[in-house]
Amino acid sequence: MARAGLSWYHNTVVDAVTVKKLGPGKALRDEVSVPGDKSISHRALIMGAMAQGSTRIEGLSLAEDVGATWQCLRELGVNIVSRCRMTTVSGRGWRGLAQPKKTLEAGNSGTTARLLMGLIAANPVAATISGDASLNRRPMGRVAQPLRRMGAIIDMAPGDLAPVEVRGAALAGIDHVSPIPSAQVKSAVLIAGVQALGDTSVSEPALSRDHTERMLPVFGIPVRRQGLEAAIKGGLRMSPALMTVPGDLSCAAFWIVAAALAPGSLVRLPGVGTNPTRAGFLEVLKRMGAQFSAQAADLGPDAGYEPAADIEARSSALTATDIQPAEVPALIDEVPILALAACLAKGVSRFRGLGELRHKESNRLEGLAGLLRALGAKAEASGDDLVIEGVSRLTGARVSAGGDHRLAMTAMIAGLVAEGETVVEDASTAAASYPGFTEDLRKLGGL
Repeated sequence: MARAGLSWYHNTVVDAVTVKKLGPGKALRDEVSVPGDKSISHRALIMGAMAQGSTRIEGLSLAEDVGATWQCLRELGVNIVSRCRMTTVSGRGWRGLAQPKKTLEAGNSGTTARLLMGLIAANPVAATISGDASLNRRPMGRVAQPLRRMGAIIDMAPGDLAPVEVRGAALAGIDHVSPIPSAQVKSAVLIAGVQALGDTSVSEPALSRDHTERMLPVFGIPVRRQGLEAAIKGGLRMSPALMTVPGDLSCAAFWIVAAALAPGSLVRLPGVGTNPTRAGFLEVLKRMGAQFSAQAADLGPDAGYEPAADIEARSSALTATDIQPAEVPALIDEVPILALAACLAKGVSRFRGLGELRHKESNRLEGLAGLLRALGAKAEASGDDLVIEGVSRLTGARVSAGGDHRLAMTAMIAGLVAEGETVVEDASTAAASYPGFTEDLRKLGGL
């Protein structure tokens, strides 16, 4: 795959995209195969690098964030090649990473930076991890603290920010109690724990995404799960694996909401991952009255570690709902598009406990509220909550997503149903997680 900077996928999106409201009698009606799951793809590359031998991954995400993980692993001596839909990772095995010759550039990907901290911590190398201006404002201390307890040597910029320097060491397992539910913290500690002496466990106040716990056994590492705790035994060697990556539910979410909001629409989405720790979005949409079906999909024996479904979504009349803090970890990435759905739902919706959105690619909570208001919605962020009063229609406007890919895609979906034209100035940021987004929007008749 060609790669220039972080644009490893040829993406035809220009910076500004103009979306017009679907006209009378026009609807979204087609099938879209969404990209491979981004969260799973990051982990598949990293665990493939840890195993000794060739791991083969079908359907790896082409998102720029995943490209950052790909490139950083190559700097650490891991050979990765891709042909068509198959990616092969030649793992370097137990503590086998090579000393990088330059800074590891994570771009805008917090998953890349944080999971690599756990990987490098146990290897006999020293590496500096940095990113773009947005990433270098995001907190890294929550990952560094447990890794230091394990024996890693980690230095950070003032404020516990990136650039982060990690010097690998012989690690010892720990029992880590995380004050917040964070799949990135949990994954970094478990990845380090595989290469540590003794047992490592992570407990969290609510269950975050469990892709790491599901994937480790695929590579030969048993995981003991009890309630909100996941534990592994360190010192075991990882075996290479054959894997198929299901479609990304966070990408599918945009088309499910688009179908619900655009009259007469029917959109089919085959092979989408429906991991229960990610499916809170579907439960909330169901409460709101969205009409969709999800039939179990068989993606083959190499995809059995994650559930998947063929989803069919259609236009619906939506009503408001309240989202409680305990629900947020299972739908954190879908909040922007759920908020758009709430804008055109009957009644007042309240999203509570969204503080983690302040530490995403942007201050996503404030940015989301501002974006929706620019389009004529009644949306207010107060503390860690977002309150949205449904309106009868949205009005097209020229908007900026502030460099946030999920806000950019939310704005483009809004343009399908807003009166007049909507111009999204930084639409190209969608490539961070969904490089073919505007092509699929055009396929469905939205451009």
